[in-house]
Amino acid sequence: MTDSSQPEAPVVVVMGVSGAGKSTIGALLARDLGVPFTDADDLHPLANIEKMASGVPLDDDDRRPWLETVGATLAEAGRTGAGLVVACSALRRVYRDIILAKAPETRFVHLHGTRDVLAARTEGRTGHFMPTSLLDSQLATLEALDSDEPGIVVDIDRPVAEILDDAVSRLTGRRSA
Repeated sequence: MTDSSQPEAPVVVVMGVSGAGKSTIGALLARDLGVPFTDADDLHPLANIEKMASGVPLDDDDRRPWLETVGATLAEAGRTGAGLVVACSALRRVYRDIILAKAPETRFVHLHGTRDVLAARTEGRTGHFMPTSLLDSQLATLEALDSDEPGIVVDIDRPVAEILDDAVSRLTGRRSA
């Protein structure tokens, strides 16, 4: 007999531009939800990795099979009941639609911040090279979640613990103490 009051393990994409905290918040969110975490960058096909390594940016034709893999990975995690949190920029609606076509139960957590907040965060990172022009390009590409998309927008201009509490409580419908 199964306990139907227990929620199913969620499948979640933590999205946003570079510097928003996708990996940090994603890993902590997965921990708090009791599910695995992965970075969507680890799901790129070899051809994409080789293209990026040679300094050639990906186009939407390159991204499609990768996004389909992200969606299929989320769908499998949902099907097995394992749940999963994936960090993935998912900047455009069409990218999120590709993911949702494979895993319609996916919820998005859009980590949102002003350009000033994002620039300050990227300047403070070590091991990353994030020129302002790339941030501006990503912000120009970003399409905010529409009201008909399954997800929440979380403000990142506050401590990590508050960001995490907000995301967990809104995803689960419960407030922590």
